[in-house]
Amino acid sequence: MINTQIQVSHTGAKLRNQRLTSCSATLKAMTDLAPRIWSRLRPEDRDWLGALARQAGPYARVALVGGAVRDALLEGTPLDLDVVAEGTDIQTLAHASALPFLYHPAFQNATVTLPDGRAADLVRARREFYPVAGQNPVPHSSTLEDDLRRRDFAVNALALLIGPGGELALLDELNGLSDLEARVLRPLHTRSFHEDASRLVRGARLAARLGFKADPELLRQVPEALAVSEQTPRLWAELKLLLSEARPGAAARTLMRWGAGELLPGVKWLEKLDDLQDAGQSVSPQLYAAAALHASPDPERLAEHLGIGDRPAALLARARSDTYFPDGTPERVLRGLLRPDAPVPLTGRDVLALGVPPGRAVGEALNHLAQLRQEGKISSREEERSALQRYLAAERYE
Repeated sequence: MINTQIQVSHTGAKLRNQRLTSCSATLKAMTDLAPRIWSRLRPEDRDWLGALARQAGPYARVALVGGAVRDALLEGTPLDLDVVAEGTDIQTLAHASALPFLYHPAFQNATVTLPDGRAADLVRARREFYPVAGQNPVPHSSTLEDDLRRRDFAVNALALLIGPGGELALLDELNGLSDLEARVLRPLHTRSFHEDASRLVRGARLAARLGFKADPELLRQVPEALAVSEQTPRLWAELKLLLSEARPGAAARTLMRWGAGELLPGVKWLEKLDDLQDAGQSVSPQLYAAAALHASPDPERLAEHLGIGDRPAALLARARSDTYFPDGTPERVLRGLLRPDAPVPLTGRDVLALGVPPGRAVGEALNHLAQLRQEGKISSREEERSALQRYLAAERYE
């Protein structure tokens, strides 16, 4: 019994020592990472952040949070700056920066315009309460730690604390570093997507852009996000942003893989547009939007949800028509995607080559061909050429 107790005691001491060693290693790693994050920022951004920390005062806390910290740890150069301040007045701090800013009283936040024109968010540390799923939350002043807990994913809940004397420290309250190393997107609580379904689409954008995978908890919450999608305007705003990603098709495929493909139809068309971009073809967000509308069972409703206006629908209508468009135009690109076997109509140059004199007669001949196509009487270039020759012969005879 004594020997057993001694063994247990020694084992317990060994485990405690292992935990202390692991904790010390983690703290050292976090201390080492803070200067690394700082070094990835632009010099002018470091100057601005350092000045904010000094202007906030000795009893305040200022931290760079979210995507900027994540991207710096992934060896990127952060451009979108999100700063949280605790224990100081945001409007006063924004004034002290001597840069143009727009103050948002409801959340006591400010959008600061940096000298190069970028917008940086200066945010009051807060916690949030969602009285209605999908709608704007009710904010309450709180701590930096609470502010991190209200965010979407653990990898976006990392903070770089910046002291008034230039001290740096990395704050990881929610194991975001572990998730970042594993490239996993994990929601911070079990009702995250129910409160704000836009987090689902934001996650798909991040996963496609950075090669992240979904934590099981994320996949469990997908049905909850879909259930409140109609009442979550921010979700549709995120989908519109998705269409401006470098590879929207990859992000749409991620949504489909997660069981949310119904939010943005036409994945195969969007992926084909990705392939065109990879091959060097210029593809605009409007082209992606038009392809999604083509695949949607209710394109008008989708366009309204996305807030994309009438231009993508008009582009789609032109691409579906038989009107001639030169190579490289959006209409020609979309037509080649949606109707790869569609014949290329004769052009004004072709009409001239068949003997039609320049001027009004060229337009009349092309209109005649368009009418025949609409009536289904011709469906190939050869048939167009024959029809045009008959048309010209009749005109000459008359």
